[in-house]
Amino acid sequence: MAADVDKTPAGEPKDDHNEDCATPSSRRARSRFKQLSSLFLIAAVPLIGFCIKYYQDVQLVKRHEAGLKALGADGLFFFSSLDADHDLYLSPEEFKPIAEKLTGVAPPPEFEEEIPHDPNGETLTLNAKMQPLLLESMTKSKDGFLGVSHSSLSGLRSWKRPAVPSSTFYASQFKAFLPPSGKVSLGDTWWIIPSELNIFTGYLPNNRYHPPTPRGKEVLIHSLLSMFHPRPFVKTRFASQGAVACIRAASDFYYDIVFRIHAEFQLNDVPDFPFWFTPGQFAGNIILSKDASHIREFHLYVPNDKSLNVDMEWLYGASESSNMEVDIGYLPQMELRTEGPSTPSVIYDEQGNKIDSRGEGGEPIQFVFEEIVWSEELSREEASRRLEVTMYPFKKVPYLPFSEAFSRADAEKKLVHSILLWGALDDQSC
Repeated sequence: MAADVDKTPAGEPKDDHNEDCATPSSRRARSRFKQLSSLFLIAAVPLIGFCIKYYQDVQLVKRHEAGLKALGADGLFFFSSLDADHDLYLSPEEFKPIAEKLTGVAPPPEFEEEIPHDPNGETLTLNAKMQPLLLESMTKSKDGFLGVSHSSLSGLRSWKRPAVPSSTFYASQFKAFLPPSGKVSLGDTWWIIPSELNIFTGYLPNNRYHPPTPRGKEVLIHSLLSMFHPRPFVKTRFASQGAVACIRAASDFYYDIVFRIHAEFQLNDVPDFPFWFTPGQFAGNIILSKDASHIREFHLYVPNDKSLNVDMEWLYGASESSNMEVDIGYLPQMELRTEGPSTPSVIYDEQGNKIDSRGEGGEPIQFVFEEIVWSEELSREEASRRLEVTMYPFKKVPYLPFSEAFSRADAEKKLVHSILLWGALDDQSC
């Protein structure tokens, strides 16, 4: 028999991969191999990601154990309070508070100012007044009782007066209180600082000492509250959070705007554990021109018409989730008020020449302000009620004192549901 002869021309490679020459079974095998390879690659990606995540978690646990061994529980707690991204490393930015504490040199805060103001516009002076918390009004936290130490209350005991008794502001900074465009109706409410918390988002952590940098309209609120204490938190840890406002009265050129702010203070600093001081609310009103070029009146205060108006919470241990002590007390006074209406910082005579703010006798020039005639207005009580409903929608249902509720129920033959409260239901001191 004659042998098979390779008829491939000399010098040309053999085509061993010619699909036309492959059998159907070999083509199916190659197709199946490609599919299995693709499936393997698809399955390998999440597996590789899981392995990387597992490795990172193992390293994090090892660093946590090493930190606990080196620093102890309390030391690791303070370290964690500075470790904002929880990677168990302190970046230069995270270490900044400790560096400032050790050196005693703190750079001025870098606030993000999103509301421009006119440096040549009118200015006004605010005065801060405060009477410290009545320690005897605290219901259970006396020295030596329930494990409360003197150091736990050190920040509270040392806070006797405002941090800044008097400060000057530009009138245009108070644009933050003006209603948004299109929201100009009497009685309308709006959020100056929107709440970011609800029952689904939970709450912000307790183991913090320094507030985040305020932004936008938070800048003015932070500056105002900083007159009381250097560490105000414009956004509270718990809902209801933020600040709301309402037009109480309006004229051709002016608004009277009432507002309600929920904010709190951090009274302790390292090495003491955090101590949160949360007034029930900051209430107040501002009378200003519709372009915020002139402020007639500004008043911000913590209401003192209830027997208890401040909530206090502090950590008494190294765990953020345990050893939390809670009490409530009475703050007699905390308020800001204008010395008088805002006045021009630059004064011109009838010819347009710049003149001094003092007259020929050296006395300040006296300004005469026109009387404001309101074209429409609500009572202060009704405006405050609308703020309450905005903060707490359940306030649409009236809540009455115990005796009054039963008297009304008896008169109207209605069923009454009762609730016993420790503090006020519609503020942060409850």
